[in-house]
Amino acid sequence: MYTLSFWLLCVSNFLFCASFQMMIPELPDHLTRLGGREYVGLIIALFTLTAGLSRPFSGKITDTVGRVPVMAFGSVVCFLCGFLYPYLLTVGGFLTLRLVHGFSTGTKPTATSAYVADIVPADRRGEAMGMLGLFTAMGMSLGPAIGSWLAESYSLDAMFWTSSAFALLSILILIQMPETLVNTQPFRFGLLKLRKNEIFDRQAIPPFVVLLLQSFSSGVVLTVVAGLSSSLGIANKGLFFSVYTLASLAVRLVFSRSSDRHGRVPVLLISTSVLAVAMATLMFTHSTILFWTAAVLFGMSWGMNSPTITAWTADLSDEATRGRAMATMYIALEAGIGIGAVAAGWLLNRFGMAQGMYVSFGASAGLALLAVGYLVTRPK
Repeated sequence: MYTLSFWLLCVSNFLFCASFQMMIPELPDHLTRLGGREYVGLIIALFTLTAGLSRPFSGKITDTVGRVPVMAFGSVVCFLCGFLYPYLLTVGGFLTLRLVHGFSTGTKPTATSAYVADIVPADRRGEAMGMLGLFTAMGMSLGPAIGSWLAESYSLDAMFWTSSAFALLSILILIQMPETLVNTQPFRFGLLKLRKNEIFDRQAIPPFVVLLLQSFSSGVVLTVVAGLSSSLGIANKGLFFSVYTLASLAVRLVFSRSSDRHGRVPVLLISTSVLAVAMATLMFTHSTILFWTAAVLFGMSWGMNSPTITAWTADLSDEATRGRAMATMYIALEAGIGIGAVAAGWLLNRFGMAQGMYVSFGASAGLALLAVGYLVTRPK
C-alpha cells in the first residue's frame, strides 16, 4: 500500500499544510496593526469562503483533468499568496489576499484525498487516510510554532516568505507524480460550467452533516485561541496548535486502523463526544492546566475524526465521481470553519473577550453534541 507515490504525497501535504498554517497565529495581530481589528473574524471566514466555493469546481476537474494538476494548482496559489502578504499593507489588500489564498485549500485536499482513495485497497482506507493525516497534522502542528518563532526572532516578512518557500517545495515534489485518473481530459474553460448534479454529491450527505457540525469548533479555535493564550500569559500563540496536533498524531499512530476494524460511525461517535468535552473544557479555562488539557482532547478528537470521515466519504462514493464526493465533504469543512470564525469574531466584538470566548466555546460543544445525535438517529 505504501508506495513511493504515497510517501511523496504525504511529504507534499506536510509542506503544504505547514505553509498556510504557520501564519495563522500571527494574522490577527497583523490585521489589527493594519487598522482592521473589527475584521479579525474574516481572516478565517474569507479563506474558507473561497475554499468552499471552489470545491465543486475542484471536484469536477479532479474527476476529468486529473488529480495531479489540481494538487499542483493548489500549491501554486499558496506559493504566490505567501510571497505577496508583505506587500499588501492595507486592510482591503490583506482581506482580498485572504480571499484568493482560500483557493489553495479548496483544490489540493480534494485531489489529494481522491488520489489516496485510488491507490489503496478499500479495506485499508482508514489506515491510509490516517497515515496521510499524520503528515498533514505534523505540518499543521509545526507550522504555527515555526511561524510564531520566525515572527518573534526575525520578522513577519520572514514568516510569510518561509510560508511561500514551503508551498514551492510541495509543488516540486508533485512534478513527477504519476496520474491515477484513467481517462483524463485536457483542461478547457467549459469544464468550469457546472450542472446542478455536479455541485453536490448526495451520497456524501451523512459525512457532510457531521463534518459541518464538528468543524464549527475549528473556526472558533482558529479565531479565539490566540487571544486566550495571551490572556493566560503564554507568549507563543502557536503552541496550542502544536499541542493539539501532537495529540492528534499520537492518536493516528495508535488507532489508524480502528475505523477499518470497527466501522466508521462507531469511531465518529467517540471522536465527536471527545470534541464536545474539549470545547466544554475551553469554556471554563482559567488556568494553563485546563488550557493544555483542552488542547490534548481537541487533538485526540480530530486525530480519530479526520481519517475516519474521509474514509467514510470514499466508502459512500462512486469511483467515477469520487472527486465530487470529496469536494462535498470539504465544503462542509470550510462552511463549518467559516461560520465558526465569523460567529466567534462577532461575539468577541459584541460581548468582549471573556464573554465572547465563553459563548463561542459553548456553542461549539453544543453543535458537537448535535452531531452525536445525528450519528445515532440518522437514516441507515
